[in-house]
Parts: sequence; C-alpha cells; structure tokens
Amino acid sequence: MRIAITGATGNVGSALLRRLAGEPDIEVIGIARHSPAPEAGPPYDRVRWHVADLGDPACLHPLAERLAGADAVVHLAWQIQPGQHRAQLRRANLNGSRHVVNAMLAAGVPKLVCASSVGAYAPGPKDARVNENWPVTGIGRSGYSADKAAVEAMLTAAERDYPVLRVTRLRTAPVLQHDAGAEITRHLLGRFAPVSLLRPGRLPAVPRHPVVPRHRRLRVQVVHADDAAEAYLRAVRGDRSGAFNIAAEPVLDGTVVAAELGGWAAPLPLALLRLLNRAAGRSRLVPADEGWLELGAAVPLMDCSRAERELGWRPRRDAREALRDLVAGTAAGAGAGSPPLRPGRETSDRRAA
Repeated sequence: MRIAITGATGNVGSALLRRLAGEPDIEVIGIARHSPAPEAGPPYDRVRWHVADLGDPACLHPLAERLAGADAVVHLAWQIQPGQHRAQLRRANLNGSRHVVNAMLAAGVPKLVCASSVGAYAPGPKDARVNENWPVTGIGRSGYSADKAAVEAMLTAAERDYPVLRVTRLRTAPVLQHDAGAEITRHLLGRFAPVSLLRPGRLPAVPRHPVVPRHRRLRVQVVHADDAAEAYLRAVRGDRSGAFNIAAEPVLDGTVVAAELGGWAAPLPLALLRLLNRAAGRSRLVPADEGWLELGAAVPLMDCSRAERELGWRPRRDAREALRDLVAGTAAGAGAGSPPLRPGRETSDRRAA
C-alpha cells in the first residue's frame, strides 16, 4: 500500500510516521515545505520526501506526478502562524487544501483522509456532547476555525462533483505530545513564557503556585498524538468515509489543569480574560492571536462513539496523560528531527500540522 502524507514533518505527521514504522506493507511519500535533514533519523528515514509549497499553484503538476500510484493521501499540512497575516494563512491552508484535492484527481488517487478539527464546529455545549452532525460553520472570531470550516465546505463540494473521491475527515481535539513542546512554545506561548518553572521541583512554593483561569466555558478535550496517529492509520486502512470525532477523556478545565500543574484554579470572568489576551497579543508578548481564546470558549465537547463503533478506535492515553507529556516536553524545550518540531524556543513562522 502506498500513501502520501502532507505535513509529514509536523506534530501529527511525525506521530503518524512513528506509527507507520511498524507497518512494513505501507510505503510512505512525505510532502512538506522543508524536508528533514538526512541525519534526522527515525521516523523520517523510511520516507520518500517531496518538497512542495502547497499554496503555490505551480505545485499542482509536480504534486500530481508524485501522487501517481498512491492508494490514499493523508492531508495534515496546516499553517497557524503568523496569525496576523490572514491572507498568507488562507493561501497556505485553503488554497493548499484545494491544490491537494486537484492533484489527487489528476493522479487518480481515490481516497483522502483529511485533518479537520473540533474547531470546524459551530459554537456548542460544554455540558453535553455533540456528534458529527453538529453544524460545521466555525467560530466567528477565530481565523483558524473559519479556515477549517471553509476547507470542510470545499471537501463537501469536491465529493459532490467527483463521486470517485472518497473523503474521511478526522475532527480531532488539540493534539498533544512531548515532542511538540518547543513548537507549541514558539507558536502559542512565546519566548517570554516561564516554561522552565514547569520542570519537576521548579514550581514556586505556596502562595506562588501557577494560577490557571477557571470559567464554565473553558472546558476542552485533547488527544495524545500517538492516539491520533492510530486513528489516521485506521481511517487509511478502512473503508469508511465521512467525519469522525477524535478526543480523549476526561475533559480538561481549569481545575483539572491546575491540579496537574500543582497550581490554583482562579475563577475569572471571560471579559477579563479577553482583555488580558488581547493586550498580550497586541504587545507581542505571546504569538497566539486573540481567536484562540474565543475558540476554546466556544467549541463544543465531542461524542467520539462513531470512531469507536466504525473505526474500532479508542485512545490508549487519557487526557491527563497527554497533558503531562506535553508539559514535560514544553519544560524541556523538546522537539524532533524535522523543521517544525526542532528543539528550542525561538519564535518562528514555519508550518505546523
């Protein structure tokens, strides 16, 4: 079996390559803006790499040539920075996704497994779970969400216009792992975040424990990257199309996160959090734009029973374990041998997946 993975050097892509290392019958074509260095080693060394800027229309013909003979494409490539440059992000994410679909059609590749997100959903409940029929219209104040919803609309149109194309969409919760620590610091926390305080034994004594905001709308799900990779493999090998929610339990809120960090959950009004978030973003103290808070406060909680029923997928690690793994990686500035996951804390506008 031959599959192509766009964004194969990113967070989910690297986890998927690790998982595929145990599948000797699968040949992998990796597609990325920057390929790993030859000395990067596992899991990047078993991959045939193709360098492409998916947002550039000129990529279409060479990409179609590279996809010829593939059984499926896993589309993970996604850019989240620089958040202030919406045109650049739309070029990479919307145009890039459209170019992948067009290249697949030109090459005759029948199956697409696409990375969607809980962020594609319309605002929803925090005290109940929604299934895959919840509206996929996005969160108005989040550019990330708007783009995810736009790609889903494009895929729906492509399925209607080209019945030969089978599309599976994995609507994942945020994907966490140790090796994403440095990347998440660069893209969301920024160089001034005191992440060294997260190291074991480094947290200040009471009353200087970290304060974690608590609000009834700030309840989110996450999933470990290894479990997300398993879901992608099952989607590739299976014959199911449509959308699948992918997340682990329990739901993370301020109380749970504070307990994991040895901190204190402080009830704060959402209006104050918005004000603080806006000030931090506009002063460039943090690279994340204001839409990420709006996204966390608005996205619904997902019911993942369809993935268990039809893909046979269940997470092996719970949400607390995933959070602990990320916190340890963030404290250590951990990364991997690919450009997006390189260790270190300097800021970057590279792609993430």
